[in-house]
Amino acid sequence: MGGGSDARAARLRALPAVHELAGRLAAPHAVAVAAARRAIGERREAVAGGGAPADGGDGLLARAREIAAELQAPSLQRVINATGVIVHTNLGRAPLATTARDAVARAAQGYSNLELDLDTGARGSRHAHVEALLCELTGAEAAMAVNNGAAAVLLAAAALAGPGRAIVVSRGQLVEIGGGFRIPEVIAQSGARLLEVGTTNRTRRADYERALRTAGQEVGAIMRVHQSNFRTLGFVAEVEIEELCELGAPVIDDIGSGALIGAAELPALKDEPPLQRSVRAGAALVCCSGDKLLGGPQAGLLVGRREAVAAARRHPLARAIRIDKLSLAALEGTLRLYRDPETALREIPALAMLAADDITLEGRAKRIAADLGEAAQLVRAAAKVGGGALPLIELEGAAVTLAHGDPDGLAGRLRAGHPPVIARVHEGRLLLNPRTVADEELDQLVAAVRAAL
Repeated sequence: MGGGSDARAARLRALPAVHELAGRLAAPHAVAVAAARRAIGERREAVAGGGAPADGGDGLLARAREIAAELQAPSLQRVINATGVIVHTNLGRAPLATTARDAVARAAQGYSNLELDLDTGARGSRHAHVEALLCELTGAEAAMAVNNGAAAVLLAAAALAGPGRAIVVSRGQLVEIGGGFRIPEVIAQSGARLLEVGTTNRTRRADYERALRTAGQEVGAIMRVHQSNFRTLGFVAEVEIEELCELGAPVIDDIGSGALIGAAELPALKDEPPLQRSVRAGAALVCCSGDKLLGGPQAGLLVGRREAVAAARRHPLARAIRIDKLSLAALEGTLRLYRDPETALREIPALAMLAADDITLEGRAKRIAADLGEAAQLVRAAAKVGGGALPLIELEGAAVTLAHGDPDGLAGRLRAGHPPVIARVHEGRLLLNPRTVADEELDQLVAAVRAAL
């Protein structure tokens, strides 16, 4: 007993001081000290527990270097999405097109004319960089962008109704979207009063007309909310946007995912309301996200009537939720692609993934399986749109499963790799869905899976 205790004590005394080990690390001082302290702490615990490798300190130095590298690695990393979920909220939603990425790089490189009119030298508006494009693509009189879709809805409610006025909403549209974002709470934050009409499953035009007669001038707006992440089926009824716009009150149409092309160009979008329809119907403000089906950066779009957009711009909340220059650059780059729908379908990654055909998917899956060998097997699997869009659509296509005794452990090793690969476990096997893997990522994916295996 005494001999063992003496040996442990000797090993503990042999550990270097923190400053000594830190001095051997090629890292900023604060990082080196933190890494050395952690490595020594780990070794101290190992010795106290009865074991520690007799490595002459080389193992301790290697561990300290490893910790220092971890501490200096960026937290926000690029990952390979092999889940088959296209607009994956946890993975940053829609990946950007090359044009949008290039626009971000240009805006980040130096100064920009964010709020400067180059013709006059006077102060300009950041909205000018996307307003003309949005009006061109949607037919709206005016447009602006804020920092996300939820902010767009909040600003619309505050600008058109606000304190002391009411917003009329169907009970079937009092929805909750991601992150606990609920329409009744948004209306409350705008200062307006919620006026519910209809029932959960059926709301008619007469319900809105009755509310307008009863509340009169107290009504600031009617709000229509698209059921983005679920559908109500069966004995249901709702009032279309065209009828709502005939009732006389300003209409806020929250269409959610921001589809700028229709089913004619991409059949998968047949159940998604396009911005253009709501603008043609006469909605005062149409709100949507920029990073879902639109395929751009995180942003919230407001398009519609000139006076309604002007009211939104004047509202004090507009400054608090304004869009930053890098997102604005990416948004402009994305919107430019929509001038030619074929170009948009080809170059905007989210749309290209939605439109990917069986031949493309099977080619990717076969390439992955061939490179991985006997562990891999070709299967058919369903992909999802994600991001609260098109919840009923399942996109069938070729995929790859891996036979492994511990699929959850394998998934964890893939997440810990460089680059991290995000896959999913399905029916006891690890599933790799090539729909969300770009062609240029295939070699990296294969290398990461091999390392994890």
